[in-house]
Amino acid sequence: MHLTAQKAAWLASVACGAFSATAAHAGTATDTFDVSVTITATCSATAGSGSNIDLGTHPSTDTNLGNSSTIAVKCSNTVPYRVNLTPSNGVNTGAGSLSPLGAGTDTVPYQLRSSAGANGIVWGNTSSNGVTGTGNGANQTLTVYATAPSANYAPDTYKDTVTVTVNY
Repeated sequence: MHLTAQKAAWLASVACGAFSATAAHAGTATDTFDVSVTITATCSATAGSGSNIDLGTHPSTDTNLGNSSTIAVKCSNTVPYRVNLTPSNGVNTGAGSLSPLGAGTDTVPYQLRSSAGANGIVWGNTSSNGVTGTGNGANQTLTVYATAPSANYAPDTYKDTVTVTVNY
């Protein structure tokens, strides 16, 4: 078959018209959908044996005993929190009593603090004496200090357990 230039042009225009007609009838439809997430506030505290405070070994003539350790608090970003400390006696001022592990009857008073020294800031379990902060999504380290005014008690090993509570 031999096409002339005129017939080739006519066939090309018919073919383009067919494609154009098909494209003219094609449509587009759109719709949308949402992607969402609900993020809730959360906090956690890590204390455990790594946070134990050992006031050391002292003769009974020693005074102003003290030492410190750390706890970690992890709260969601921008979430305000308050960390409260409660000795086993439940006193809300952070004033605890170390009990003897042996047969003794003495108890050794101690004070939890958020700053160093015998006159450091008291750390307890109320809204006015807890330690506050704002979460950043990562662990935040808080230092806990314990002080005891004297070692003038019966020879023994003394211990108490402190509860860490994060309010948010």
